[in-house]
Amino acid sequence: MTVTNLDKNPNTLTMTITAEFTAPPARVWEMWANPRLLERWWGPPTHPATVVEHDVTPGGRVSYFMTGPEGEQYHGWWKIRSVNAPVGLAFTDGFADGDGVPNPDLPTTDTVVVIAEHGDGTRMTVASTFASIEAMEQILAMGMEEGITLAMNQIDALLV
Repeated sequence: MTVTNLDKNPNTLTMTITAEFTAPPARVWEMWANPRLLERWWGPPTHPATVVEHDVTPGGRVSYFMTGPEGEQYHGWWKIRSVNAPVGLAFTDGFADGDGVPNPDLPTTDTVVVIAEHGDGTRMTVASTFASIEAMEQILAMGMEEGITLAMNQIDALLV
């Protein structure tokens, strides 16, 4: 089933995406905890991800890049704020240069992932909070809504 809802709320500066899976929560958690699985869905199909660093512990860092159809690379990073395996994590998400150094000219988001039993499967909610309406508009204009939807829709195939 994967993505079931996407809500953008400029009043609260949030974008929340909800997805449902037939797999149990512990299996959905692995999509975040295992770097080889993460890189198979984090980028949309046209921009696959490569995870370079993966430390999903409080204070840890994840760094990655997505490769576009023409070979262009888009680098990003997460700073892990909290982890509650296998039901969620929170991290700050940002852009980086080719060496993985955070790019201060582009906005960051604070992201909270909640993974919970739902019916015979799992519901995952990923809520991103932006620092300002300008930051929200900038990141949405860069294709975040379409990109994360396409990316998350790849998870079902990995859960079988």
